[in-house]
Amino acid sequence: MTIDAVAATAAAPTAMYSSMTTTRTPNQSMDSEVFMSLLVTQLQNQDPSAPMDTNEMIGQTTQLAMMEKLTEMATASGEGFSLQMRTSAAALVGETVTYTDPDGAEVTGLVSSVSFAGPVPTVTVNGEPVALDVISGVTSARAEDTEDAAEATTAA
Repeated sequence: MTIDAVAATAAAPTAMYSSMTTTRTPNQSMDSEVFMSLLVTQLQNQDPSAPMDTNEMIGQTTQLAMMEKLTEMATASGEGFSLQMRTSAAALVGETVTYTDPDGAEVTGLVSSVSFAGPVPTVTVNGEPVALDVISGVTSARAEDTEDAAEATTAA
């Protein structure tokens, strides 16, 4: 019986366990589950001879309800803003827009299409994709036609 064989066998599980270690990513947000878990833990560990004040419990429950409603409002607000951006981008099709390109030059062109693939809608101007938040001006195609007609009348 050799000791080397036992040492080799003992080393194998250690290597196996060290390669299986996982890193846990901490949750950095307080949601209703965390809040409720804290409240339940507090109730489970309270002193029976001095129970939690009912006013304090009602206050904590109210805070939980308020937090849930604020979360719902934030979600609804974000969805509303996203819908407003999409509607605004769609309304630009057929309009003449002005934007500043990456080189700093001001470009004007007709919007031919809209893409909603990314977080910010993208319009196609002169064949180039342009983010909605880069557009600095809009001129209605109908307004341009009216100006051209007025110039033609004045010239005649």
